[in-house]
Amino acid sequence: MKNVCLFLCLLAASWTVHAQRPSIKKANQLFAQKSYAEAAKMYQSLGQSQEVLQNLADSYYYNSEMKLARTPYTGLFTHFKDSLKPEVYFRYAQALRGVKDYAKADEIMGEYLGFAIDTEKFISNLNRLVPFTYEIKIMTQSSRTGDFGIAYFGDKVVFSSFRNRENPIYSWNNQPYLDLYLAEVTKEKRLVNIKPFSEEINTKTHESDATFSSDGKTMYFSRTNDKRVLIGEELVATVKLFKAEFIDGKWSHITELPFSSDLYSTQHPVLSPDNSRLYFSSDMPGTLGSFDIFYVDITSSYEGYVDESYGTPVNLGKTINTAQREQFPFVVEEGTLYFASDGHQGMGGLDLFVSRVYDNVYSKPLNLGETINSEMDDFGYIVNEKDDTGYFASNRAGYDNLYAFTRTVNERQFTVEGSVRDKISQNLLPGTTVTLFDENNILVGQMVVGEDAEYVFNTEPNKDYSIEAHRDFYIPTTEVFTTNDDGNITYNIELSIESYDDAEDIVVTKDDGYLYIELENIYFDFNKYEIKPEAERILDVLVALLNKYPRMEIQLGAHTDNRASDLYNLHLSHNRAAATLEYLVDNGIDRKRLRSKGYGEHFPLVDCGDKCTEEEHSINRRCEFLILK
Repeated sequence: MKNVCLFLCLLAASWTVHAQRPSIKKANQLFAQKSYAEAAKMYQSLGQSQEVLQNLADSYYYNSEMKLARTPYTGLFTHFKDSLKPEVYFRYAQALRGVKDYAKADEIMGEYLGFAIDTEKFISNLNRLVPFTYEIKIMTQSSRTGDFGIAYFGDKVVFSSFRNRENPIYSWNNQPYLDLYLAEVTKEKRLVNIKPFSEEINTKTHESDATFSSDGKTMYFSRTNDKRVLIGEELVATVKLFKAEFIDGKWSHITELPFSSDLYSTQHPVLSPDNSRLYFSSDMPGTLGSFDIFYVDITSSYEGYVDESYGTPVNLGKTINTAQREQFPFVVEEGTLYFASDGHQGMGGLDLFVSRVYDNVYSKPLNLGETINSEMDDFGYIVNEKDDTGYFASNRAGYDNLYAFTRTVNERQFTVEGSVRDKISQNLLPGTTVTLFDENNILVGQMVVGEDAEYVFNTEPNKDYSIEAHRDFYIPTTEVFTTNDDGNITYNIELSIESYDDAEDIVVTKDDGYLYIELENIYFDFNKYEIKPEAERILDVLVALLNKYPRMEIQLGAHTDNRASDLYNLHLSHNRAAATLEYLVDNGIDRKRLRSKGYGEHFPLVDCGDKCTEEEHSINRRCEFLILK
């Protein structure tokens, strides 16, 4: 009996081990179900295949565990780089940024984007560009409470958290489902008197990211769908937006917004200060990337007509949204938009950005800088612009946590800078003159670019400028821009200029290395220098070219045949060149742009000596147009 019991125990143990044994099939099932925490544990013991390395790295990445993600991504790129999809490059670069390996991150991100990235230089430049510097402070004693999505609610705040350990466990990160919480903030910027927000709002699924009307009687919030829907090959529980009203001391009339869907997510709502517009992020059809920022106009709010209360969702467009994530919008009185993005250039993960509105057009977003952004995710920014205080969330300490900030004005230097390149070859063009003019076309600054072909000028906010690049044998290029004081104080303008011989078929570089305007030959009667009618037609082409390029300067070179003395032919060629020059002057070309020179018989095209035919003489009897500038 004892041996039977021992056998049964051993058998049960073997079944247990077998049941718990990791398999690629089981790991892939967990990964497909977005159970990334459990999937990662299983992938760790499944070898170093491309599939295992990528899914392991992605499992860590989706839970913002960048230190852990870096190693499998590195193995993936070491052994399987040629077969990887572009989005894997993006995730690997973000993982490297997450551990501040900016040199390697820039290399990978440069391959993904197709142009060079210099994150350290970018961060350094931001220090003189950002409108504010930030002093930040964590708002809770514990760094493992998963707090984010904070909102003003009268003299209190409401935020999202997974601190309710009685909630079901979310398999994505093995943490409880999110609820909304109400709290007070002390003078020391600590969260106190924390309690669940409302039992009418919090359920057994996720609730997060509340926003409130100015009277505190209407709220919008995010809630995860209570069922999964098959989208493509995945079962997905989308996030939806809901509205609730505060009536008789309770939140009631909880309704799903009409533009939410089982097939895509709508989340991170925020009301405009006048309550007339609701901003949110979504991956609905029509997005430019993973998540975009949208808004809807709230046209009415009378009970019973919810479907008629909202306009059609409007995408904020390519200035704000990218091919990656734009989320967590926040809007202040003047329409200024704060949001989080990992698609605009940043320091790693989601960074915080600001964009001001001018004539209903958003300005290029500005990264808020390294005093508030980190190498990890920073998001959910809200601000009281009257006292320059506010809150945001970050997972820089390993979990989502709330931080309070005080911001102070940064002394900024407004500049325009860039480099100059050949339009066709894209080669740098050192020695180019770059000139900056103000709105009245008055010279502000001028410089000749050095070996790096880079220029920089100081500017002032809220002014119109034009900047011009010019060099010999190239067509001048002018760019017009307007500065503003929203933080876009450095304008990076890459000036691209085109050479005459690339732009015009009749301009050629000959074997002697000089540029010539190649026209039909201008013939002169024997022993004469008057311009013939057929020559006028040809010279009119030259007049048109010189009018097209007002800075072009040329030399008119006349040549004769050898049927006279050397001295006579020099004199005759001089007269022919001079006559050609006078024709151009008579047709409006500034004499200062023209030179004339007679070469006599010294440079024949056909070196036939004293046995030239009449045709050979006519070929040597010509006018050439050399470009000097």
